[in-house]
Amino acid sequence: MRVSFVVYGVLYVVLEMVGYQLELIGWPQITALDVASALTNALLWVALVAAVVVALDVAGARWRRHLREQQRELAWTSAWRRRQDWVDEDTITVASWRTPLLALPAAAAPPDPDDVPHVRRL
Repeated sequence: MRVSFVVYGVLYVVLEMVGYQLELIGWPQITALDVASALTNALLWVALVAAVVVALDVAGARWRRHLREQQRELAWTSAWRRRQDWVDEDTITVASWRTPLLALPAAAAPPDPDDVPHVRRL
């Protein structure tokens, strides 16, 4: 529905421009060349305005994409710096709440097979 309003608006402007140029010449002296010249001038203005609108739209889209890339890069670099700050910190020492472990007692010596009476020798 918006497109139809734009088309009707452009046609209205073109007809008004053509009518204005023909009115400047004077209605009794109008020739086919005057009508063609007025129509060409009006359509040229419409084409130029459309080109400017399209150029602004394309430039705006590229600018928005550039800003998104810049924000993404800024977020990435700030995250990298936060990570580097975290990595570069010194080692944190923590005191343990446990008592230090005592050394294990020495194991008993294995029995000598000569002292054991029920061991048979081969």
